[in-house]
Amino acid sequence: MIRLPIPDMLQPFATLSRKMTLFYGGLFILAVAMILTGTRMGIERYAERIINREMLAGSAVFDRVAGMRYDQMQQAGQVLSSDFGFREAAATGDSPTIASALDSLKHRMGLSHAFMVTMDGSVIGLGETVGAAERADLLEALDNGADKGVLRLGGKNYSVVAAPVKAPMLIGWVVFAKAMDANELHSLARLSALELHPQILPLSRIGKDVKIARAGTVAATERVVNGQRLLIQASPVANFGPGEKQALVLEYSLTRAMDDYRPMLWLLLGLGIAGVCFAIAGSWYLARRLTLPIEQLDQAAQRVSSGEHAQVEVKTRDELGRLATSFNRMVRDIEERERQISHLAFHDILTGLPNRALLREQMGLSISRQTHDKAMVLMCLDLDNFKSINDTLGHPTGDALLCEVAARLRETCGDGFVARLGGDEFAIIVDDSERSTVRLAREIIDVIDKPFVVNGHRIVIGTSIGVAIGGQDGDDPVALLKNADLALYRAKHEGKGGFRFFESAMDAEAQERRRMEIDLHDALAKGELELFFQPLFGLAAGKVTAFEALLRWNHPTRGLIPPVQFIPLAEDTGLIIPIGEWVLREACRVAATWPDNIRVAVNISPVQFRSTALNSIILQALTSSGLEPNRLELEITESLFIDNIEGTLASLHSLRKLGVRVALDDFGTGYSSLSYLRSFPFDKIKIDRSFIMDLLSHKGATAIIKSITTLAEALGMETTAEGVENVDQLDILRDQGCSQIQGYYFSRPLPVSEVDKLFLPQRQSQAA
Repeated sequence: MIRLPIPDMLQPFATLSRKMTLFYGGLFILAVAMILTGTRMGIERYAERIINREMLAGSAVFDRVAGMRYDQMQQAGQVLSSDFGFREAAATGDSPTIASALDSLKHRMGLSHAFMVTMDGSVIGLGETVGAAERADLLEALDNGADKGVLRLGGKNYSVVAAPVKAPMLIGWVVFAKAMDANELHSLARLSALELHPQILPLSRIGKDVKIARAGTVAATERVVNGQRLLIQASPVANFGPGEKQALVLEYSLTRAMDDYRPMLWLLLGLGIAGVCFAIAGSWYLARRLTLPIEQLDQAAQRVSSGEHAQVEVKTRDELGRLATSFNRMVRDIEERERQISHLAFHDILTGLPNRALLREQMGLSISRQTHDKAMVLMCLDLDNFKSINDTLGHPTGDALLCEVAARLRETCGDGFVARLGGDEFAIIVDDSERSTVRLAREIIDVIDKPFVVNGHRIVIGTSIGVAIGGQDGDDPVALLKNADLALYRAKHEGKGGFRFFESAMDAEAQERRRMEIDLHDALAKGELELFFQPLFGLAAGKVTAFEALLRWNHPTRGLIPPVQFIPLAEDTGLIIPIGEWVLREACRVAATWPDNIRVAVNISPVQFRSTALNSIILQALTSSGLEPNRLELEITESLFIDNIEGTLASLHSLRKLGVRVALDDFGTGYSSLSYLRSFPFDKIKIDRSFIMDLLSHKGATAIIKSITTLAEALGMETTAEGVENVDQLDILRDQGCSQIQGYYFSRPLPVSEVDKLFLPQRQSQAA
């Protein structure tokens, strides 16, 4: 939290805040701007209200005048249609008499048109030619009882009224029309206090942005046309007939209205500018007096930023004086923190050893100093099984152990450069000419192998080392670190507690592994994975009783890749989880198409087995495929019992609750224990192929097979022999009581299409 010093209340007139408050011209600029903006907005809103009110009044005047005109023309039409002579002429079809009467009335009333429409659609007395569409619209409107409204004839708008002519039956209509041209609309506009511009337009020509006002409301829309802001109001007018609806559109220029207020706005602006100038002048005068000490602080800060030591003389007791005091204190604190940060930036906080950044700098220096007889050697090492220390004894004990390891490394390496890369990884730089690299590597392994006593715990760990030589294995820190790490990976892969020098083949293998990892990542999405199925032959039944699902990878360039080449990579990268899920779903889907007495066996990877989502994945695979749970057999290896026996048994029991079968794969390969079989009732034991291969060459192999089958029979478990390749092996296994055989003697793994052919005779017999 930053605490600000409290001003000296005994010297109110010496405070910087009081002086800045009195002369802060910026506030005046803001005030003037707000006044001008508010004034303009107020004027605009006032003008808009006045214009909207006048538009509403103009619309009302138009409605009243139009109503009076309609009434006048309707009265005249009713008089004419009721005249006996006119009705007689209309009944006898005396067109000259009809036209003469209509023409007389047209001139007397100042109408644009006066004509009669007969029942057959004939028009008498209309001087203009009426199109077929307009004639049809007019006749339809008259048939529907239209008596007044706006009608469009010949591309022009007319106020139209119609009166029926009966003698006594309806024989036609008298129609009076008065043009709604620009002169007529202009005469209406003169009734308003504003210079409005009325128009009668179809709705399609008004524009979607203009809303149509309802009775007694104003719906003015602002639109910019040719640089002018216009207020537009549209109100509906009554249509005569089915034609497109019309609206009265009133326009008024808001720009022209604002021009009347412009002199007042200019006056306010001029006064505001003058006031701002005075405020700026006063603020500048005060700022010049206040910025002199601030400039001194700025110059001192620049010297500090360039690495110099700088202090500012304190002359006053106001805010600036206190700021100078705080600045001097800050400079001293920064110098101390820089020393600490510089150390932390290049050293590990826990062990105090140099970190990766400082290691790279030291490597660069060592590489530049190399000679023909004096090469730089980089060793990368990590602790074997360090994760179990953190998991069992806790991270505080693990951290303390790392500190002890760092101390032993410093003592053992002498003048060598020891660094911690992170976690349980360390690096050492030595000169090969000063000390034998092989001898030093062995000394480091021996010293780390000695027991540690940390927080009351006796801890025994080991280490593996990878070695890269400067010039020979790389000419820059990045390459050397990478190659030393590859050598470390090889040392751990070949057996912990050893060391390996980098070889160029390691880099090629790493690149190949990386390429395969990328290809494997895309294989599932591209549909390159495929399941083959190897039959399991039941010796008692004398037929196929199950199939084991075996994964194959159809690589686009490498061809068919067996799982032994890519499953370990999938387990290391975590890709085994989505791949295993796909295998379960696909195996269940295919098995659901087989006869009901045939099971499918699926291998479960240890990584997949430890996943908390395994049960839900199995349920989803069974549900989506419709496969019965007892037809799915999950094969697990004995290695699962090494780290966590209780957790493994709990997971197996949860799988058993799903109704699926569980088989113990590769039984007898090094971790077998009768306690596993006693703790969990497996459905099947799969005898490892190594025992089957020894049947014909080692007499003891037959006894082992006999003991396994006897044990399984006593525990109520089936036995499957893997890798059966000839009839002699088959005879021995049958004699020793084995339940099933699996191997090339009976069948190689088959694609789905070949498996379906095996069931074809059975399906044909069932169909027959």
